[in-house]
Amino acid sequence: MVDIEVVYADVGRQVLLEVAIPVGTSLRAAVLASGIAEHFPQLALADCPLGIFGKVVPDADVRAVQAGDRIEIYRPLLADPKEIRRLRAAKAAMLKQQNA
Repeated sequence: MVDIEVVYADVGRQVLLEVAIPVGTSLRAAVLASGIAEHFPQLALADCPLGIFGKVVPDADVRAVQAGDRIEIYRPLLADPKEIRRLRAAKAAMLKQQNA
Protein backbone atom coordinates (compact mmCIF):
# COMPACT_ATOMS: atom_id res chain seq x y z
CA MET A 1 0.00 0.00 0.00
CA VAL A 2 1.09 3.58 -0.70
CA ASP A 3 -0.19 6.73 0.96
CA ILE A 4 -1.44 9.46 -1.39
CA GLU A 5 -3.62 12.56 -1.30
CA VAL A 6 -6.56 13.30 -3.59
CA VAL A 7 -7.55 16.97 -3.91
CA TYR A 8 -10.44 18.80 -5.52
CA ALA A 9 -11.47 22.44 -5.17
CA ASP A 10 -14.91 23.63 -6.14
CA VAL A 11 -16.00 27.27 -6.21
CA GLY A 12 -17.09 27.24 -2.56
CA ARG A 13 -14.93 24.58 -0.92
CA GLN A 14 -12.01 22.24 -1.25
CA VAL A 15 -11.44 18.69 -0.06
CA LEU A 16 -8.16 16.91 0.55
CA LEU A 17 -8.40 13.18 1.27
CA GLU A 18 -5.50 11.08 2.50
CA VAL A 19 -5.90 7.47 1.38
CA ALA A 20 -3.87 4.28 1.18
CA ILE A 21 -3.99 2.63 -2.25
CA PRO A 22 -2.49 -0.66 -3.44
CA VAL A 23 0.82 -0.40 -5.28
CA GLY A 24 0.32 -0.36 -9.06
CA THR A 25 -3.08 1.36 -8.97
CA SER A 26 -3.55 3.92 -11.77
CA LEU A 27 -4.17 7.57 -10.91
CA ARG A 28 -7.73 7.39 -12.24
CA ALA A 29 -8.50 4.22 -10.25
CA ALA A 30 -7.01 5.80 -7.13
CA VAL A 31 -9.26 8.85 -7.51
CA LEU A 32 -12.30 6.65 -8.00
CA ALA A 33 -11.37 4.56 -4.94
CA SER A 34 -10.67 7.62 -2.77
CA GLY A 35 -14.33 8.37 -2.11
CA ILE A 36 -14.11 11.96 -3.32
CA ALA A 37 -17.23 11.39 -5.43
CA GLU A 38 -19.22 11.33 -2.17
CA HIS A 39 -18.16 14.94 -1.55
CA PHE A 40 -18.72 16.11 -5.15
CA PRO A 41 -21.35 13.89 -6.81
CA GLN A 42 -21.54 16.23 -9.84
CA LEU A 43 -17.96 15.35 -10.86
CA ALA A 44 -17.46 13.13 -13.89
CA LEU A 45 -14.35 11.45 -12.47
CA ALA A 46 -13.94 9.19 -15.49
CA ASP A 47 -13.35 12.26 -17.70
CA CYS A 48 -11.74 14.91 -15.47
CA PRO A 49 -8.14 15.86 -16.19
CA LEU A 50 -5.80 14.79 -13.38
CA GLY A 51 -2.44 16.06 -12.29
CA ILE A 52 0.23 15.62 -9.67
CA PHE A 53 1.52 18.69 -7.80
CA GLY A 54 0.26 21.11 -10.48
CA LYS A 55 1.38 19.18 -13.55
CA VAL A 56 -1.25 17.56 -15.79
CA VAL A 57 -0.74 13.83 -16.29
CA PRO A 58 -1.86 12.90 -19.82
CA ASP A 59 -1.94 9.14 -19.18
CA ALA A 60 -3.82 9.09 -15.85
CA ASP A 61 -5.49 5.78 -16.73
CA VAL A 62 -2.07 4.13 -17.12
CA ARG A 63 0.36 5.88 -14.79
CA ALA A 64 0.65 4.14 -11.41
CA VAL A 65 0.51 6.04 -8.14
CA GLN A 66 3.66 6.56 -6.14
CA ALA A 67 3.99 7.10 -2.42
CA GLY A 68 3.36 10.72 -1.51
CA ASP A 69 1.58 11.66 -4.75
CA ARG A 70 -0.91 14.49 -4.46
CA ILE A 71 -3.44 13.78 -7.20
CA GLU A 72 -5.33 16.90 -8.23
CA ILE A 73 -8.65 16.82 -10.06
CA TYR A 74 -9.00 19.75 -12.45
CA ARG A 75 -12.24 21.52 -13.36
CA PRO A 76 -12.94 22.37 -16.99
CA LEU A 77 -12.25 25.97 -17.96
CA LEU A 78 -15.36 28.10 -18.20
CA ALA A 79 -13.77 30.44 -20.74
CA ASP A 80 -10.87 30.12 -23.16
CA PRO A 81 -7.99 32.26 -21.83
CA LYS A 82 -6.87 33.16 -25.38
CA GLU A 83 -10.35 34.40 -26.25
CA ILE A 84 -10.50 36.50 -23.07
CA ARG A 85 -7.13 38.13 -23.91
CA ARG A 86 -8.28 38.83 -27.47
CA LEU A 87 -11.49 40.49 -26.24
CA ARG A 88 -9.56 42.54 -23.67
CA ALA A 89 -7.11 43.75 -26.33
CA ALA A 90 -9.96 44.67 -28.69
CA LYS A 91 -11.70 46.62 -25.92
CA ALA A 92 -8.47 48.47 -25.05
CA ALA A 93 -7.93 49.37 -28.72
CA MET A 94 -11.49 50.66 -28.99
CA LEU A 95 -11.09 52.82 -25.87
CA LYS A 96 -7.79 54.16 -27.21
CA GLN A 97 -9.49 55.20 -30.48
CA GLN A 98 -12.32 56.89 -28.59
CA ASN A 99 -9.91 58.88 -26.43
CA ALA A 100 -7.70 59.94 -29.35
